[in-house]
Amino acid sequence: MKFDLSVDSVLSAAGSSTIKTVNNSLTMHIGANENQTMNISISDMDTTSLGVDGIDVTTQTGAETAITSIDKAIAQVSSERSKLGAAQNRLEHTINNLGTSSENLTSAESRIRDVDMAKEMMNYQKPSILQQAAQAMLAQANQQPQGVLKLLQ
Repeated sequence: MKFDLSVDSVLSAAGSSTIKTVNNSLTMHIGANENQTMNISISDMDTTSLGVDGIDVTTQTGAETAITSIDKAIAQVSSERSKLGAAQNRLEHTINNLGTSSENLTSAESRIRDVDMAKEMMNYQKPSILQQAAQAMLAQANQQPQGVLKLLQ
């Protein structure tokens, strides 16, 4: 069985939005770790699978049987819809978590880059500061002998 999923920009940009499944089941990797997967399976929902393909309402017995069959089919469809709704909620939650993780990772990378930039600026300025300090010490050292010479004169 094949079914189409409404997929946003990623698959649309790739030029495809059809996903082929095996045994009406789709397994998706939804987390950072190896075993964080989610399996979504969709049961057959055609009239034969639901048991409503041969409904005969021309007699009272046939109509009563049809009502029972349709009630069972409605329950089966409702159950499948609930299962798919739960899967959708889980995927939306996963999307939100992955978005938050991505934002946190970007923020951490930015902080690391900021720290590296501050360290590099410090390393860049260090020789200049040491040179200025050495010049100031030499200037003071040169002034002391001149003061002694003035006293001797």
